[in-house]
Amino acid sequence: MSDSINTRRRLFLGTATVGIGTMDLSFAGLARAQSSSSASAPGTRTTASSASFDDLRQIDAGLLNVGYADIGPANGPVVILLHGWPYDIHSFVDVAPLLASAGYRVIVPYLRGYGTTRLRSANTVRNGQQAVVAVDVIALMDALKIDKAVFGAFDWGARTADIIAALWPERCKGLVSVSGYLIGSQEANRAPLPPKAEFAWWYQFYFATERGQLGYEANRHDFNKLIWQLASPKWNFDDATYDRSAESFKNPDHVAIVIHNYRWRLGLAQGEPQYDALEKRLATGPVITVPTITLEGDANGAPHPDPASYAKKFVGKYAHRTITGGIGHNLPQEAPKAFADAVLDVAKL
Repeated sequence: MSDSINTRRRLFLGTATVGIGTMDLSFAGLARAQSSSSASAPGTRTTASSASFDDLRQIDAGLLNVGYADIGPANGPVVILLHGWPYDIHSFVDVAPLLASAGYRVIVPYLRGYGTTRLRSANTVRNGQQAVVAVDVIALMDALKIDKAVFGAFDWGARTADIIAALWPERCKGLVSVSGYLIGSQEANRAPLPPKAEFAWWYQFYFATERGQLGYEANRHDFNKLIWQLASPKWNFDDATYDRSAESFKNPDHVAIVIHNYRWRLGLAQGEPQYDALEKRLATGPVITVPTITLEGDANGAPHPDPASYAKKFVGKYAHRTITGGIGHNLPQEAPKAFADAVLDVAKL
């Protein structure tokens, strides 16, 4: 399918691994996350946005037919924004217009297993290992004839952008990475963590079981909403905001790719041999030389490394910013101006 094919999907908001940190997953934290009260509790932030990606496009790129938003001037410098799990392109729905208004062409793709992105062959392995997602993005750049871009990303997307910056620095003009350096390896993940840190990864161990795969398949809407609540404990998002992104989890390959990703990390699932050379390079923990700004929210409830643990991985021009005000894991959606400012600033480092 060519770049000129436009599906014009309208998506509206209806009513308006180096170190690992800890996660508010005490029983009290779980109880707070499960509350269905619509009133804002003390210390929480209520945000709602009526912005939308009105115009989604599809393009064949490598193994995928990728769904993506493309806004801003066609001849502008390019920014590629990459989401994570369990999120989607709407994490950037308020970031993208800010960048477009500054003259950037902004590309926001659904990763494999999300939204309108599809694997082009039924015979392709539903692979979620870290290297393959980066290869997907390089293929998208090639398909769109984008030589070089600034990357802004979080969660899976940040790991992917880190990999591109490390292995293909000629394709990366600058990097904004939430939670910093997230490149890992199966070997590094063999080492046990302290009990509290292991507890923070409860869902990874759940996904390692057949019960976990079946449970995620049956309950992905509520499961991922719980993750949103735990990962951003002070973000009082409404149902319409969550449901807009939850549509992307209906992708037919979503469960298989998510389960493979987390099992691969623990060495419980094999990767594909064509990516072995890339994974071998990533296992060395390669440094990142491109200009980089790393970000962290002051209320990130998801597992994340301490910024001091990864600062030396960025050997080019570098700055770190902690975003305050109760900002959780989904930093671009919770603090879009701070995220957009970092993207605009990274080129000036």
